[in-house]
Amino acid sequence: MTLPTAPFLPTADDTPGARFQKLVEIMRTLRSPKGCAWDRKQTLHTLRPYILEEAYEVVAAIDDGDPSAVCDELGDLLLEVVFVAQVASDEGDFSVSDVTDAIIAKLVRRHPHVFTHKGQDGSEPELTPEEVSAQWDRIKAAERGGTPAPESFLDGIPAVQPALMRASRIGGRTTKVGFDWDDAYGVLKKTDEELAELRDAVESANQAHIEEELGDLLFTVANLARKLDVDPELALRAANDKFERRFRTMEQRLAERGSSVQDTSSGDLEREWQAVKRLT
Repeated sequence: MTLPTAPFLPTADDTPGARFQKLVEIMRTLRSPKGCAWDRKQTLHTLRPYILEEAYEVVAAIDDGDPSAVCDELGDLLLEVVFVAQVASDEGDFSVSDVTDAIIAKLVRRHPHVFTHKGQDGSEPELTPEEVSAQWDRIKAAERGGTPAPESFLDGIPAVQPALMRASRIGGRTTKVGFDWDDAYGVLKKTDEELAELRDAVESANQAHIEEELGDLLFTVANLARKLDVDPELALRAANDKFERRFRTMEQRLAERGSSVQDTSSGDLEREWQAVKRLT
């Protein structure tokens, strides 16, 4: 695997900390009066789409199984973290040191089985992943003890998350108070009910009703994915990729016969599509 290098940034200190500090200094320079006009113009609000874009590109690189691309995209995402922290520092809100201090303290505080509660022999208590998750939630709730109580049990689920992901998160939150289907079969039954209601809405030709019932169906499907331990966002991404791959193959097969999707009847397109499905 060939990883990206930075020969233009020589340093006597080869530690990750020194390299991170170099990145911080570069960002500080770019935001300075002698730096870059575009970088100086950015605000926390204008950087929001870049943060999301870079996060998705990391996921795409992971899906592609390309370690070099993952490394490169993680660098872009790290840049956005440093960029946001520098903007906040320029505004006197917090610094990148505050960001790193906060996450270090949080990780230590929420992993007492690793950093605090050692056995007499110095060993770490054996906790299952489920026990660790439950412990994390208890500690997180205790941390909120000195702050105003949330207005809702659903507080803290970001509204900017992709809708399928947020639907799954909402269901995952309510299951902690016992408000959930017993198992995946219960969600499948609810999915059938929602699909029937959508059919009725389509027959009514009421667009607002159709949109509402379609939303209910999508919400239920997202929670079905949660019950099946499947990330609905990643599952839909995979389905999108599969459809695109098959459609491009169909286009190529038609082109090899001197035709195109525009020139082919819907019936012939369906037959070609089924042929492609058998091949892929």
